[in-house]
Amino acid sequence: MNSENTAFKRFMKVVDKAEDICLVVMFALMVIFIFLQIIMRFVVGHSLVWSEELGKFIFVWLSWLGISIGERRNEHIKITLVTDRLSPKWQKVFEIVAYLILLGILAVIIYYAIILVAFQWKVKYAGIKISTSWGYLSLVLGCGFMALRIIAVLYRDIKALITKNYDAPSHPNTVSQIDQAIEAYENIAEGGAN
Repeated sequence: MNSENTAFKRFMKVVDKAEDICLVVMFALMVIFIFLQIIMRFVVGHSLVWSEELGKFIFVWLSWLGISIGERRNEHIKITLVTDRLSPKWQKVFEIVAYLILLGILAVIIYYAIILVAFQWKVKYAGIKISTSWGYLSLVLGCGFMALRIIAVLYRDIKALITKNYDAPSHPNTVSQIDQAIEAYENIAEGGAN
């Protein structure tokens, strides 16, 4: 089990790196293509047929891969008005339930996205002349990577519940901005005292 856990961590590190690289490259390309479209339209007086469509295509990919990165960084919006008033044990229980529901929703999205990828394979975008399946593939990958991250969080939460370690973080690699600010302040205070 330990070697499987290590293999999973290595796989997720590769996914993390690939997502980061893809997002930076795609964002840069989107900005370049849209800027090129603006120059062509307002300076040259002729629009490029493909640049606007390609910009939208890249934006869709950025959005769906972004949900996976949001989960990795624990930056999705959560309403914790009720759960903050519960004991740490019940907070873990409710978090597990919420993640199980989210995992079910992601499974449905992935299922129908795979059907769309297969169904739309012969349909092409008008401007960029590639299959629309490539656009729907972003749903499969983004939701798939998010589901893998949620499975890892569920594993940690269930393990914490079993071992009664209720304060164990669900996202151990994530440090909140408040914690970062406190740490920075303490470092400055220690530096000033010396």
